[in-house]
Amino acid sequence: FRGGAELLFDGVKKHQVTLPCQPEPWDIRNLLKWITQNLLKERPELFIQGESVRPGILVLINDADWELMGELDYKLQDQDNVLFISTLHGG
Repeated sequence: FRGGAELLFDGVKKHQVTLPCQPEPWDIRNLLKWITQNLLKERPELFIQGESVRPGILVLINDADWELMGELDYKLQDQDNVLFISTLHGG
């Protein structure tokens, strides 16, 4: 989490997680639900909108824009690096 997004997660920028086993492969959609339930500490409206991240949150998967990877439908692989960067700034 970068760009201020880490403030919603107790200021912790890096989380290394092991996701629980489930019948179908994990995708970003399910990861976002898991993050919201297990890591997000405050103000979910600043991170999540519906089942996706809110506009202004840039998502990178292994340093590539998630739009190139299939967004919510991207199937996570072992050792993937998912980065959430807030581009929203107060004034």
